[in-house]
Amino acid sequence: MNEDQNAEEAAKSGQDHLKSAANDLQGAAGAQIENIRQAAEQKADEFRETAEGKVQEFRGAAQQATFQAKSWRAEGEAYVRDNPIKAVLVALGAGLLLGFLLRR
Repeated sequence: MNEDQNAEEAAKSGQDHLKSAANDLQGAAGAQIENIRQAAEQKADEFRETAEGKVQEFRGAAQQATFQAKSWRAEGEAYVRDNPIKAVLVALGAGLLLGFLLRR
């Protein structure tokens, strides 16, 4: 009976040791998961900041291009108002040139 009791105590001790090891492993895994989550959040924040910077940069470039296009349009309209005959002759010449090029 003493042997059965020793075997039960050894089994109980082994189970306790396994439970303890499993709890330690679970705690270490939880800590690693938290570290990975924090690193992922940090990288996502860095990516977001970089993307926002690029968006602002492109937005500025688009506004500048829009301003330039409006400026060219205004200059073109002013030129046509100041030189209507010359503008019509240039447009007619460009039309004829394109017509000949596209015909071939």
